[in-house]
Amino acid sequence: MKILSVVGARPNFIKLGALISEIRKHDIAHILVHTGQHYDKKMSKLFFDDLGLPKPDINLNVGSGSYGGQIGNIIAKLEKVLIEKKPDLVVVVGDVNSTFAGALIAKQLGFKVAHVEAGLRSFDLAMPEEINRMLTDRISDFLFTTEESGNTNLLSEGVDKDKIFFVGNVMIDTLLKHKKKSDKSKILKRLNIKKSSYCVLTMHRPSNVDEKENFENIISILDEIQKRIKIIFPVHPRTKKNILLLNLDKKVKNMKNLIITEPLGYLDFLCLISNARFVITDSGGIQEETTVLNVPCITIRDNTERPVTVEQGTNMLVSTDKGKIIDTCNRVLKGASFKAKIPKFWDGKAAQRVVKVILEKFN
Repeated sequence: MKILSVVGARPNFIKLGALISEIRKHDIAHILVHTGQHYDKKMSKLFFDDLGLPKPDINLNVGSGSYGGQIGNIIAKLEKVLIEKKPDLVVVVGDVNSTFAGALIAKQLGFKVAHVEAGLRSFDLAMPEEINRMLTDRISDFLFTTEESGNTNLLSEGVDKDKIFFVGNVMIDTLLKHKKKSDKSKILKRLNIKKSSYCVLTMHRPSNVDEKENFENIISILDEIQKRIKIIFPVHPRTKKNILLLNLDKKVKNMKNLIITEPLGYLDFLCLISNARFVITDSGGIQEETTVLNVPCITIRDNTERPVTVEQGTNMLVSTDKGKIIDTCNRVLKGASFKAKIPKFWDGKAAQRVVKVILEKFN
């Protein structure tokens, strides 16, 4: 059997890490294609090194670009690879442009497609990721879900129940596998911080960082928070670029307790969030990671495609309302307790379940 996996962005690497490890245990030929959607060393190569991922067999080197331009570039280059390699199954993960582009061209060429992390919905069509998720799910042959809401969403959209497999979260497989190793990271020492003496910020959503008014609002919120606790901010390349483009760099520099770093490798970042007092984010995956780590997560979005992290985990959805965010941060700083539990199948065995299904269906 031959599987071709498509990755392109940092969250893909984390999710595929566990899956590749499991695939290697079986009589399966595996081809890893990196689209090059994330091409910055810190956003790509460092993650491959930290996760022990094999060097990609093929790198399409598409780089950055507009939504349509990037997807079109991936499709054009990946088409040639698929025609040459003729895999039995194409695996795509998550919701980035590489995910949808990989699924689309594979399906057009008649190959079976598996979507890992299927069925998640924010119900917000202004998010590019939501469109990618919906379209990828629509054309996939195997839909591997991480939480019960994914099953419900797919069934309500008319997806055949025989295509849906509730397997759990491969991202959590990777976290559990690397947690002990991450504890040895020297990142806290390098940043001169102590456990629980800081919070971590990540921010990259277009709705938060592309519009000056929205970005200014968030910076004013951060200014208030950094008066209470140190903020560690590994800055995403897009966010960094927009700080300069929108002339917000002076405001950022004036915050004495806001410490900006380059993007971090997986092990350093895992250590950083594991030891944080709380995390402020607009990322989907971090909502899941903090739930398993039992770290309070303040999500600066109006919606989440991962409702289980709110229902069972440590995630608090607060929109971008200044009063709500500051009030929530203050409650955490005052010692508010959280009764979180680990969602079903977030047990480090999701990749085993995925590969078991694939082998059963292809034998």
